[in-house]
Amino acid sequence: MGIPSIQPYFMPRKEELPKNRMSWTPDPGRAVLLIHDMQQYFLDYYDIRASPVVELLENIRQVRERCRALGIPVVYTMQPSEQTAEERGLLLDFWGPGLTAQPHKHGIVHELSPAESDTVLTKWRYSAFQRTELLELMRRWRRDQLIICGVYAHIGCMLTAGEAFMNDVQPFFVADATSDFTRNWHEMAMTYVAQRCGVVVSTRDVLDALAEKSSGAATFDLEHLRSEVAGLLERPASDIQSGDSLLDLGLDSIRLMTLVERLRAANFDISFVELAERTTLDDWWEILSARMPHGRWTGAEEQAHGVRG
Repeated sequence: MGIPSIQPYFMPRKEELPKNRMSWTPDPGRAVLLIHDMQQYFLDYYDIRASPVVELLENIRQVRERCRALGIPVVYTMQPSEQTAEERGLLLDFWGPGLTAQPHKHGIVHELSPAESDTVLTKWRYSAFQRTELLELMRRWRRDQLIICGVYAHIGCMLTAGEAFMNDVQPFFVADATSDFTRNWHEMAMTYVAQRCGVVVSTRDVLDALAEKSSGAATFDLEHLRSEVAGLLERPASDIQSGDSLLDLGLDSIRLMTLVERLRAANFDISFVELAERTTLDDWWEILSARMPHGRWTGAEEQAHGVRG
């Protein structure tokens, strides 16, 4: 009963990953990053000075920073430090009391501490979708891809990938940003995901795919801004008029921060406060059109602003 002591093993290299049945690629407009159960309790079973943990922490950090830069929502799961026997259910039979026995190890490891803009979900079962708001949040954000990092590969990470697939969410299992009890268990999880429910990728694959998507972003204009806001408000774009108060339409601080992150990812120099002080699309476009990144004007905007090629 309980988690075994985990001996060091080498992280899978890109050339060692299983062949995927699907050719899906991460898209910053569709993806959510899941950092799964990276709590001190679970990391303490490893030698933190050796593989795979050294690579695990660094690779998750790199993926997280790229996702934040692109405005991709970052979601953490954390198992609770206190659970009754009824709440723990069959996990008690398999793993014992878990975190309840060591509540002081409940927190996310300091190297990956969540930011205020990140979402932290309390997780009760193997899958991050069970008894959480993850699927509801993804549907609210209009996201249908899940980039999965964390521990343990063949338990929560693999089951989360399977449940994502069963909810028509494309899972991306980041092989060298997950870790497991042994290399054999890790390989089993990768093989299952690649052949049955998702795509297995390396950290470099994710970083490269997101870099390619960001460099080829579409021209940003007023209608693009309207569409972004409509998605956050879960309304048709036609419902949002340029002079409407977006606060009255339901734009709260969390949605506004998500928009700010997306604008920064599109190379706009804009702050949360600047948008929070204004309330309409017209107000926001007045600011943004004056700070349009080089090369992003539409033909109509060039004419309106006197820009010449």
